[in-house]
Amino acid sequence: MAGAAIIVSLQQLKGLLGIVHFTNKMQITPVLISVFKQRDEWSWQNLLLGFSFLLFLLTTRHISLKKPKLFWVSAAAPLTSVILSTIFVFILRNKTHKIAIIGELPKGLNPPSSNMLYFNGPYLALAIKTGLVTGILSLTEGIAVGRTFAALKNYQVDGNKEMMAIGLMNIAGSCSSCYVTTGSFSRSAVNYNAGAQTAVSNIIMASAVLVTLLFLMPLFYYTPNVVLAAIIITAVVGLIDYQGAYKLWKVDKLDFLACLCSFFGVWFISVPLGLGIAVAISVFKILLHVSRPNTLVLGNIPGTPIFHSLNQYREALRIPSFVILAVESPIYFANSTYLQERILRWVREEEERVKANNESTLKCIILDMTAVTAIDTSGIDTLYELRKVLDKRSLQLVLANPVGNVMEKLHQSNILDSFGLKGVYLSVGEAVADISSSWKAQP
Repeated sequence: MAGAAIIVSLQQLKGLLGIVHFTNKMQITPVLISVFKQRDEWSWQNLLLGFSFLLFLLTTRHISLKKPKLFWVSAAAPLTSVILSTIFVFILRNKTHKIAIIGELPKGLNPPSSNMLYFNGPYLALAIKTGLVTGILSLTEGIAVGRTFAALKNYQVDGNKEMMAIGLMNIAGSCSSCYVTTGSFSRSAVNYNAGAQTAVSNIIMASAVLVTLLFLMPLFYYTPNVVLAAIIITAVVGLIDYQGAYKLWKVDKLDFLACLCSFFGVWFISVPLGLGIAVAISVFKILLHVSRPNTLVLGNIPGTPIFHSLNQYREALRIPSFVILAVESPIYFANSTYLQERILRWVREEEERVKANNESTLKCIILDMTAVTAIDTSGIDTLYELRKVLDKRSLQLVLANPVGNVMEKLHQSNILDSFGLKGVYLSVGEAVADISSSWKAQP
């Protein structure tokens, strides 16, 4: 959401600089072009007043972050800023004509618009098409905003409830002259920055808005736009998580790439497409892990029956004449060919290593299937073909610890008949001990 936060902040440059003719586009390039193109409209009075209250708001936010007991300082700062700036502009109204103010606002509620709903006519098909696209985008944006603040507040977001809420709000709004409703990013940020803890804050806010619309609108005549811009900037700046991005870079480069592409996609294209880019990269990552699962070479921890990765545990030792491999994913059509090629490559590399070091000849390959949670017919065929290939090279293939549903499918396919009595074991340690004993018993 850092990209959206910056986009929202850039939109506030109109009020902060006092620009009258400002672009209605959200992307960073047209916004910056509009800002510098309208330099003659910049107002030093707006800049001075805006940055003064922006500094005040950021200071109160910093105080509340450093001393949580003073949370009320940042919570009261936006309202205090509106009251003080309105009084200031009212007193100096004859000398502050270059500071843009809200001006006259009509009192009362929106008129009913249910009589304007038509379910026939030439524009019905266009309305349905536009409504579907707008609904999907509104839902996407609303859930994205909700999950951002859910992560900050440590609670869960129910997508079904969000969808129903947004739908009901828009149905009610269409009957009362409202525009399309979604999860407002800027207002949610202001609400969060004010210290709201529960949904009761929305009820209080709605009640306050209702009272304001009915009785208090004239009081906002002299409220400067620049202060409202400063409040929004302060609220959204706190959503830029530099530490989170750095953590992604350290932990998972693909996640960082998705974050970076989404960030610049929001900047230069749009919020929905930026989110779409992140989703596309995440789907690509899933497909990559599914089609190229991780495989490990295992070794024995001395003095124990435990086997772990040779790369992860330096004390793990290879077992002479054995290659012990672990597959960390289900085996099915999407990755079965890759796994067969990868296992054969491990075997070939081990044979070359044994030959180079004059060690015991490789005789047995143990496939640890503890992490193989599922298998389909393609995976079963792969195991059968792998056993045949290894048999031709005088190598024995053994399966260790296939889980319940995998074992059931192997049994139903009759593939276990081809492995024989010493083809499946409960654990890697049991397989190594039993097969080693059988070799020693041979004359």
